[in-house]
Amino acid sequence: MPKVLVIGDVTTDIVVKPTGPIAVGADTNAMIRALPGGSGANQAAWLADAGIDVRLAGRVGAADRAEQMADFAEHGIDARLGVDDTRPTGQLVTLVAADGERSFLTDRGANENLCEADLSDALLDGIDLLSVSGYALFKDGPRAAVLSLLESAKDREVPIAVDPGSYSFLRDVGASAFIEWTAGAKFCFPNEEEAAVLTGMEALEAQLDLLARHYRIVVIKRGAAGAVALDAESGDRAEAVALAADVVDTTGAGDAFVAGFLAAHLAGEGLEAAVDAGVAYGARAVTQLGGRPGR
Repeated sequence: MPKVLVIGDVTTDIVVKPTGPIAVGADTNAMIRALPGGSGANQAAWLADAGIDVRLAGRVGAADRAEQMADFAEHGIDARLGVDDTRPTGQLVTLVAADGERSFLTDRGANENLCEADLSDALLDGIDLLSVSGYALFKDGPRAAVLSLLESAKDREVPIAVDPGSYSFLRDVGASAFIEWTAGAKFCFPNEEEAAVLTGMEALEAQLDLLARHYRIVVIKRGAAGAVALDAESGDRAEAVALAADVVDTTGAGDAFVAGFLAAHLAGEGLEAAVDAGVAYGARAVTQLGGRPGR
């Protein structure tokens, strides 16, 4: 069975879905749930759901490490969590609009203290693919640790996948810097907004062409418009339309897409089948509250 190492955030998500427009200065009825989340953790959970052997590396607050470990064990994930005695596990407030679109208020907490001690080269033992969430690259400390592990993965000829993660954080660090850090990865999975920031272009074809100069396989997640992928080495291209779904919450849809795509790829499927699998997993994710399967 293929084994994937996922590097990324672990969070607790406070998901808020108001029943109507927010009444400023007054009360608005809402559905509010505290759910496990985090871009890396979500992707790992969806990979495990797809039958992939998954190892997850991240960092959490000391107070709830045991609870986090139990949750990952429930998903069948081999979690290797650094413990932070000074900062709590990251937290997000997820505001879910009536159409399911989500916006985040983010306190990354212990994720911002991810360090080389949390990401030893031994994590790569037996690994067939390393998948990195862009969130782990947006701060100096975690970035240094992740880039060191990426170099080790390249030395071991372990393929790398990267999901940029957040167009607003990409703008903060700069597109050229992000590309410099991640160029040479086999896969890059931006959504439409992230592709626009990374390339400075709005046209889909121009985005694919530019990104394909840095990554072998570029997959642009387009939400309700589906997804498109380009293999720069073979020239193969694949597109898939979005599947009909009763949208509840789009949180984690991109993480689920990446997991579905990578699971199909690791099973030996071609580009078209992998895109179809990604779209199918994304469609599953939006039908539930929160970013992980079975919630």
